[in-house]
Amino acid sequence: MKLTVVGGGNMGLTYAKGIDKAGLLSEQISILEKGDDNVKRLKDTEPQFLIESSPSDCIKKSNIILLAIKPFHAPAVFEEIKAYMNPNQLVISVMAGVKIETIQAGLSIAKVVRSMPNLPAMIGKGMTTFTSSNSVSKQEERTVAKLLGSTGEAIHLQNEDDVDKSTGISGSGTAYILYFMEGLMNAANEFGFSEKEAKQMVTQTFDGAVDLFRKNNLSTSEWIDKVCSKGGTTIEAINSFEKNNVKDSIKEGAIAAYKRAVELGNS
Repeated sequence: MKLTVVGGGNMGLTYAKGIDKAGLLSEQISILEKGDDNVKRLKDTEPQFLIESSPSDCIKKSNIILLAIKPFHAPAVFEEIKAYMNPNQLVISVMAGVKIETIQAGLSIAKVVRSMPNLPAMIGKGMTTFTSSNSVSKQEERTVAKLLGSTGEAIHLQNEDDVDKSTGISGSGTAYILYFMEGLMNAANEFGFSEKEAKQMVTQTFDGAVDLFRKNNLSTSEWIDKVCSKGGTTIEAINSFEKNNVKDSIKEGAIAAYKRAVELGNS
C-alpha cells in the first residue's frame, strides 16, 4: 500500500513519522511539498521519506492521499493534484473545517475521510477523531484507524457534526489544559517559586491527576470529593472556582469552539 502525504509541515510530518515508525505500510511514504527551499530541507532532514515536488508520479501511484495542508490552500492544491487521481483512491483530510463534500467536489472522488487531530500527536499522545463518506468500506475505515492511531489514539465518529463537536473537546482541548496550567504557574510565580519549580510542580500534578483518573473507575466528582476535606485547603479553592463559574465557563468555551468549527465548514 502506497501513501502520499500532501504537505510537509508539522502535522504532515507528524503522521508520516507516526505511520513510518509503526511499520504500517510496506512501501516508502512520499511527501509532496512545494518550494525549492522546503523540498531541500525535507530531503536533508527526513531521508526516510520520498520527498516529491511534483504530483504526477506520487499521486498516481498512491492508494491513500493524506491532505495535511492549510484550509485556505485547499482549492489550489485540489486543482494541482486532481488530474492524477482515480476513483479507487482514499483521501484522508486533517484540514480543519473543510467538509467531505468540498473535498469530493474539489478532487472528483467519492472516498473521503475527514479527521480532527490535536497537537499532542506530535509526541505520540494525540487524540484524532474521524468520520467517513458512505463510499469508504469498513475495511478501509479499520486501515484509517490504524494510520491515524499511529500518533496516539483514534476514534471513528458517526458524522461530520460529531467531528465538529470533537473539535471543541479534543481538537482544541490541549489549549484549555495549557490555559489552566498557565494560571497555576502564575500563582506559583506569585508565591515566589522559580519558573523551573513552577513547571515541575504543575506538570507533575497534571500527569498524576490524569493517570489517577485513567487507571481507576471513580468519576471526576468522586476523586474531587476524596481530595477535599471539610474546612480544608482544597475545598476553599473549589468553592472559589464554583463562585466564579469556572466549570460552566469551560463548557461554554468548548461549545464556542464547536460553533466556530461549524461556521468554518460553512464558509
